[in-house]
Amino acid sequence: MVIPTTLQPPQRVPSPTPATTGSTRTVFCDFDGPIINVSARYYSTYRLALADTQTLLEKQGHDIHCCPLSADQFWQMKQERVPDVEIAMRSGLTLPQTELFLQRVNTLVNQPALLHKDSLQEGVSHALLQLRDRGLRVVLVTLRCQEQVTELLESYDLDGIFDGIYGTQDCQIAYHNQAELKTQLLREAIAAETHLGHSPLCMIGDTEADILAGQQAGIPTLALTCGIRSDRYLRTFNPTYIHQDLVTAVQQLLGCPKLF
Repeated sequence: MVIPTTLQPPQRVPSPTPATTGSTRTVFCDFDGPIINVSARYYSTYRLALADTQTLLEKQGHDIHCCPLSADQFWQMKQERVPDVEIAMRSGLTLPQTELFLQRVNTLVNQPALLHKDSLQEGVSHALLQLRDRGLRVVLVTLRCQEQVTELLESYDLDGIFDGIYGTQDCQIAYHNQAELKTQLLREAIAAETHLGHSPLCMIGDTEADILAGQQAGIPTLALTCGIRSDRYLRTFNPTYIHQDLVTAVQQLLGCPKLF
């Protein structure tokens, strides 16, 4: 069920005047995955949550031997959307013990010390500037807490590139990736852009939530494999196109405009 109160009103941010005017097409883009690499934060969250769970269980008298997954093993499982419960069990926890692990994950994942592990995907700044230079509008549609998004954009000097940010007020929503919320956010973003006289070009994202939201809106979807879902998994949702990252997606957008 969609809870409207979790959604944040769109934030308008100053944007540079495009070098080429006349276009009124809008590219909608997710934040985590296409623009920000969250893999280090998610893996660190997993390791800390597992260690905390083991410590707490040992204090309760349980004999437990956890076997942490490697970063590659963990990320491969996340990309195939293996549930956190199964990841915990493969790490040595029993099913009843996973509840404590999940609680620790939810508590830790948005801690400031871990948020600093997020990093900018390679080539993103140049790719976004290319869209702007061609006169395209760029609007972020993300389940991430809007305050976190704004702070990260400012830290990378990207806050002036976007024409709008549609985010949430709840820091926990992004980790759970609810497709119905992404669909509602994209619907609101498209309605606002249409009201301003701009038409949607496509939705770019790295999860099934982005694909489903774009499909519900009736616009092309560009799925990226640089984020938290694998090529194999994304293909099961039939996106319009699949690309390795935002750089290659932008190359197609600018090189083959008739495809859209």
